[in-house]
Amino acid sequence: MKRLFLLFSFVVVTQFANAQKVISVNYQNQADIKVFVVDYANQADLKVFKVDYRNQAKGNKGLWFFTEYLNQANKTVFFVDYQNQADLKIFFVSYLNQAGWVNHSKKQLLY
Repeated sequence: MKRLFLLFSFVVVTQFANAQKVISVNYQNQADIKVFVVDYANQADLKVFKVDYRNQAKGNKGLWFFTEYLNQANKTVFFVDYQNQADLKIFFVSYLNQAGWVNHSKKQLLY
């Protein structure tokens, strides 16, 4: 019984640890990650698809759900004006199957 509880706890924690529920903040010092939106997909570290529902933002796959409140978000992002200020360069895609990591070395930023 104890093992079952530990396994269940591990599954629940890992599922929510990778969720990409984000909120855009107004000030750079409030952000976990500074983000720049590039013009072309081949310039991006991550191709992002904005999902409509919170439960669709699972895993570290580029599926982002923008929350309304800070306490609902897993990560806070600040959109910078210049590419050299960013921790992560993203490109918003039109289809869910286009989302994903281009530069896998930056993946740890969203864990």
